Amino acid sequence: MTSPDQALAHATAASVGQKLLKAARLLDERALARLAAIPGAPPVRPAHTRLFPHLDFEGVRVTELAERLGVTKQAISPLIAELQSWGIVDVDVDPDDRRARRVRFAPDGLRGLLAGLAVLGAFEAAVARRVGAEKMAIFAEVLDAWLGALEGDDAASAGRDPDA
Repeated sequence: MTSPDQALAHATAASVGQKLLKAARLLDERALARLAAIPGAPPVRPAHTRLFPHLDFEGVRVTELAERLGVTKQAISPLIAELQSWGIVDVDVDPDDRRARRVRFAPDGLRGLLAGLAVLGAFEAAVARRVGAEKMAIFAEVLDAWLGALEGDDAASAGRDPDA
């Protein structure tokens, strides 16, 4: 008979999605550790990096950002305030609704974003050296296909079975 721990270990090992989540977590941890070693770098934490994919230079309402992350506006407000104090984001009054605030990457935040992407690029290059350029290229191609399928799949994003 299989124990619950063995069943979970087997299911986890068989899940490509779980492997992607683990890889993303490890990459985030290592990249943040490398950034922390840079003198004068802001003390960015995983909670901050969860915001980055949802931001741009045009801006998003704080309430929409919170909704995308599945948290309250009050939960992300301190994170936004920290990012703002470090010059990574700007917070402005929404021109369409003066009661609302919009958060966007600050012009000076671009330098930090590019530095972060350079750190990720260094990790990618190290992995490519270990697994080989051909496997890395195939992985990038498959990952692009996954992203395309997930980003274009309204049924999956709504929690429904896309094949139903």
